[in-house]
Amino acid sequence: MTHPAATPENTRLGIIAGISAYVIWGLVPIFFKQIVEIPAVEIIAHRVVWAMLLMTALIGFGRGFGDALRIARQPAQLARIALASALVISNWLTFVWGVNNGHIVETSLGYFILPLLNVALGVLVLKERMRKLHWVAVLCAAVGVAIEATRAGDLPWIALVLAGTFGIYGLLRKQLPLDAASGLFLETVCMTPLALAWLGWLLYCGEGHFGAGGGLTASDLYLIATGPVTAIPLLLFAIAARRLPLSVLAFLQYLAPTIAFLIGVRVYHEVLDTQRMLSLVAIWTGLAVYSYDLARASAARTAADVVDGKNHGRNI
Repeated sequence: MTHPAATPENTRLGIIAGISAYVIWGLVPIFFKQIVEIPAVEIIAHRVVWAMLLMTALIGFGRGFGDALRIARQPAQLARIALASALVISNWLTFVWGVNNGHIVETSLGYFILPLLNVALGVLVLKERMRKLHWVAVLCAAVGVAIEATRAGDLPWIALVLAGTFGIYGLLRKQLPLDAASGLFLETVCMTPLALAWLGWLLYCGEGHFGAGGGLTASDLYLIATGPVTAIPLLLFAIAARRLPLSVLAFLQYLAPTIAFLIGVRVYHEVLDTQRMLSLVAIWTGLAVYSYDLARASAARTAADVVDGKNHGRNI
């Protein structure tokens, strides 16, 4: 897959797309709060169906289904897509349930943990070497989780499930030669039979919310909009990921959980006591250490590239 040239225009487009994606993800709790009366499982079933229809249209009008069909013909790769789909649907379900049951702050905690969990997964699964500051960052995150567990009297399972499912999903997606659009299309195709079966069962039992008002209601429109709300930020992220260095994306990714955290505390007045604040401070400290080390490593690579370029020029 070719990447656009690193021009100022492409960098600017990447930053705009990245900020837009993470702002949308950060504001998503407000969207789902508008349909709080609908069970999370039904919302996710609609999210799958409408996202699949939207991605089918987008890919059909784009370069076609070639990449997706090529992967679908390979059983091993298709099995990975199916596993990725299971992780995504678990992540979505946990997130929507958490948001609509008053746990927005805990969902944001999960996405603050995610970058540090990715570091740990890189060591455990990909056998990557962790630098000293990475160990410090992961230790800070572990302390934060322990404080939150002590506060609640139990593990912060919403945060851990969100971080765990998305972290493992990211590992799987790294091993698939697919862009974001083709990947999301195949994932939603895998999920669609289960989603349609659930919606059909609700319809049979007379318990479905879609169309229950006799016409197209506000809730129906929100359920339809779950498709664009799912697909649009992911496509914006794909634009950013192809145009920006990893170090820039690593900083941008903190936008979404920060916005969600502020929404949970300021808009929906979720509890923010001393222990939870200490937990967040520990995790934020870990993120600061991780970000500093990432920026330092990126600057060192850039300096090395400049030196190599000068040496190359002398040798010509």
